[in-house]
Amino acid sequence: MILPRHYEYSAFLPAPPRAVFDYLDDHAQLSSHMSESSWMMGKGRMSIEVDRGGGRRLGSEIRLSGRVLGAELSVTESVIERDPPRIKIWQTTGSPRLLIVGHYRMGFQIGAEPGGSMLTVFIDYALPQFGPARWLGRLLGAFYARWCTQQMGEGAKRHFVEVAAPAVQNVSRLE
Repeated sequence: MILPRHYEYSAFLPAPPRAVFDYLDDHAQLSSHMSESSWMMGKGRMSIEVDRGGGRRLGSEIRLSGRVLGAELSVTESVIERDPPRIKIWQTTGSPRLLIVGHYRMGFQIGAEPGGSMLTVFIDYALPQFGPARWLGRLLGAFYARWCTQQMGEGAKRHFVEVAAPAVQNVSRLE
């Protein structure tokens, strides 16, 4: 599968790599931006289903389906690499029914940094092959890739900033 387009987003998180990996390894957390109605989702949303492996094993399947801009969309993904707490990668299988991108490979990498972790979320993707979806992909594909990776990275960042903030406040009260 040739995936000629790439985008990545990096953010520092005030948490150790294992905590970051455990949080992002839950696809409901990672893909929450897809299950919420937003203007980027054409006021639609996708439901997320995982297999018995919960999306947390090599070969686990994750299915997303829903309606966006009046179109029925669906995609099945499979976890192809998982090395906690360092990296997780999944990719589309079968024939994705999407509007902006075609087949894709997504993942995240986590590196230890002083005081936390550096998270990089990435997507390698192809445009849809036919019809209006191909035209939409050319027009909006890069914008969507940026939005999607940013949502994942910023969602994790918000989570760990909110978790870290009460701990810092509690320490300052003890002083």
